[in-house]
Amino acid sequence: MGKSIELNGKTYPCTVSLAMDLVGGKWKTVILYHLKDKEKRYNELKKEIRAITEMTLSLQLKQLEESGLVLRSVFGDKPPIKVIYSLTDFGKTFIPALEAINNWGHLVVKEKGGFIESAS
Repeated sequence: MGKSIELNGKTYPCTVSLAMDLVGGKWKTVILYHLKDKEKRYNELKKEIRAITEMTLSLQLKQLEESGLVLRSVFGDKPPIKVIYSLTDFGKTFIPALEAINNWGHLVVKEKGGFIESAS
């Protein structure tokens, strides 16, 4: 019988399943990619990831924070407060995978598609 993996009260059949639970879905990896080089405020992320809704961005950031991949730092105690998102040390361990995904995406574009200019 094969081994299962347990993490935070959840059981996974394999390490790929565990990884996809942490970073899977349409937006989590995109958000992590946009945070890989520097910390950002919510509005900066929203501008860079135009197709994401505000509700989805908020939910995904919260899930990434709960997973320990993203740190939410709040500055100030009265409005307007400043909130900054950054990768945790654990989140930074995913950067090689982000770079591999990005490189593969560039290969797909080169072989099967093309870049287009988007309207601002």
